[in-house]
Amino acid sequence: MSSPNAIDPGSRKRILYVDHTAKMSGGEIALLNLLAHLDTVRFEPIVVLSSDGPIRGKMEAIGIETHLLLISPNVLETRKDSLGFSTLLRLRDVALTGGYVLTLARFMRRHRADLVHTNSLKADILGGIAARLARIPLIWHIRDRIDDDYLPHPIVWLFRRLCHWLPDYVVANSHSTLETLQMKRKNHFSAVYSGVEIPARQSVVHDGVPTLPKMMSVVYPESLVPVLGLVGRITSWKGQHIFLKAAAIVRQRFPRVRVQIIGSALFNEEAYEAEIRTLTAALGLEEVVEFLGFRSDVPRLIESLTVLVHASITAEPFGQVIVEGMVAGKPVVATDGGGAQEIVLSGETGLLVPMNDVKAMADAILYLLDNPEIACEMGRRGRQRAQEHFSIERTARKIESVYDQLLHTPSGQTLDSLVKSG
Repeated sequence: MSSPNAIDPGSRKRILYVDHTAKMSGGEIALLNLLAHLDTVRFEPIVVLSSDGPIRGKMEAIGIETHLLLISPNVLETRKDSLGFSTLLRLRDVALTGGYVLTLARFMRRHRADLVHTNSLKADILGGIAARLARIPLIWHIRDRIDDDYLPHPIVWLFRRLCHWLPDYVVANSHSTLETLQMKRKNHFSAVYSGVEIPARQSVVHDGVPTLPKMMSVVYPESLVPVLGLVGRITSWKGQHIFLKAAAIVRQRFPRVRVQIIGSALFNEEAYEAEIRTLTAALGLEEVVEFLGFRSDVPRLIESLTVLVHASITAEPFGQVIVEGMVAGKPVVATDGGGAQEIVLSGETGLLVPMNDVKAMADAILYLLDNPEIACEMGRRGRQRAQEHFSIERTARKIESVYDQLLHTPSGQTLDSLVKSG
C-alpha cells in the first residue's frame, strides 16, 4: 500500500466501504485484498461493518480505518436463499432496518465520504439507501449471481430493478454475474476482455489475488502420493459431496491418494458438513480424507496439492480459489459454469467438466494424474494467465479508475484503456 504522506492528505478522496458481515468469506477476502493494494496516496479507505468478526482485525492490521455499526441479528443472520416477499415485509425487521439505514446515512455524512462502495447484497440495499439519503455517489459491487438458480425469485426481481436506479455504478466480479443483471438490455453491456467500450454505468472487474514472486518456479509434485484438494466454504452448492464421490473413483486407481477439504461451514450450514462427513465414511474414505477447517494459510496448502478441484453444482459468480490455484501453478479441474468459464481455458490452463457430474470429474482428475507432463504444462500456462489477467494490482487499478470516473478526478490510466489492454 502506498504511503499517504506523498501528497496533501486533504486532497485524497474518502471511499467508504460497507459490508454486512465480518466473516472470512469470499467477498470479504476479495475486499481485504483490494484495500491492501489500493492507492492510498489518492484514496482514503474507511470500512463500516454491520457485525464483528475476524475480517475486522485483518482490516485494522493493514492500517484500514474500520468501524462497527451493529445491526439486529434478525436482519444479519437471514440467509439469502431463505429471503422472499414475506421476509421483506416483516414489520419489525423493516423498522429495525430503517433505523439502521438512518444511522448509517448520518455516519456517512459525519465522516465526509466522497463515495460509498458496498460489498455484499445486504450492504447494497442498506448502504445503497443510506448513500442516497446522504446524497453521496454509490457503487454496488455485485459478487453474487442475481438469478433464480442462486437466489429466491423475489430477491432476483428486486435487485434487477434496483440496479438500474439505486447505484450510480455497478461493478460485477465476472461477465457471468453481470449478465444476470441485464434482463432485456443485453446490448447495453460489454465484456472486459472484448476490447470494446465499457458502458458508463457498469463494468466487470474480476477479483484479483496476490501473485507469487516472478523468480519462483513451478515444479509439478513428483511424490508417489497424489494430493487432491478443494478449497472453499462448506455448503451444498460448493459440491463437496461431488468431490468426495469423484475421489472415491480416483482411489480405485490411486490407492494412496490423499484428499483435503479446506474450509468450514459459515452461515448455519453445519448440517451439510455433517452430511459430507457421513458420506466420507460411507465411501470408505475416512483414512484418506482430511477436513482441515478454516485456514489462514491457504496459499501454503495449495502449494502442497497435486490437483486443485472446484466442484460447484451451481454456476459460480467468479471462482477466486481457481485463480489462487493457477497462481500457484497447479493444474485445475473446475465445473463448467459461471465465472469459471472466464478463468480456465479448458485443455490449456486446466480442465472444465459439467456441473454435478461425478464421473466427468473423476475422469478429469485421473487424466491429470496419468499425464503429469501435461498437467505441469497446464499449471505453467495457468500461472501465466493468472498473472496477466487476474492479479490484485490490476483489480485495484480498475476499481480506482471507476472511482476517478465517478468523482471526476484525473488519473494516470482510464478504465477504457485498462479494459482494452486485457
